[in-house]
Amino acid sequence: MVTLSIDGRQVRAQAGSTILEVAREKGIDIPTLCYHEGLEPYGACRLCMVEITKNGYSKLVASCLYPIEEGLVVKTDTERVINVRRTVMELLLARCPNSDVVWDLARKVGVESTPFKSLAEDESNKCILCGLCVRACEEVVGVSAISLVNRGVEREVAPPFYESPEACIGCGSCAYVCPTGAIEMEEVGDTRTIRSRDWKSEFKLKKCKVCGSYWAPERQLDYFAKKANLPGDFFDVCPTCRE
Repeated sequence: MVTLSIDGRQVRAQAGSTILEVAREKGIDIPTLCYHEGLEPYGACRLCMVEITKNGYSKLVASCLYPIEEGLVVKTDTERVINVRRTVMELLLARCPNSDVVWDLARKVGVESTPFKSLAEDESNKCILCGLCVRACEEVVGVSAISLVNRGVEREVAPPFYESPEACIGCGSCAYVCPTGAIEMEEVGDTRTIRSRDWKSEFKLKKCKVCGSYWAPERQLDYFAKKANLPGDFFDVCPTCRE
């Protein structure tokens, strides 16, 4: 166990934990946009910055990446920290001026406008480049159908050649983890559609032989069957009817 101080509170936590994990465990709020407990920390959004003091010196660190240490002093709401978070939100507002999620979080840190010139060619852009969708596709699903491409203000999430990604199995993990709704998923009849600004994919859904309901993309079920070496008819019946 490690003893450290967070906002004046002495806390004990498991060695190897990050500052963000410990803070949330103790009920201390640190905002994030690129963090998900099911994925490896990435440190992209920088909203989780905190100020630490170690050996008499202080600095700002990303709390989602920084492991706790014995005697570490952490402050989550200093003027330096608040200024960084406000600047991050001002930049995000310039990128995604019509995102309700970005606006809500901006207001929580005291930002009502941005001094920066809009970076959005398309005012409907909601992608904040958090990388959650890319990491979920790679780390959890294991197919890497999308990735972060280009540099600078041209940075974006896209499949190869901006075409419907052949590797995509239609699981929708990218849409589930997207914090701003930049990736959308809907099901109509026997078809699931996953789309963003630059690409769209459609997937035929499997029909349950018992109840007749459409319940999952055929491509996703084929992928799982091969990965787990399951018989070909394993997914002919939906989970509800299998119980």
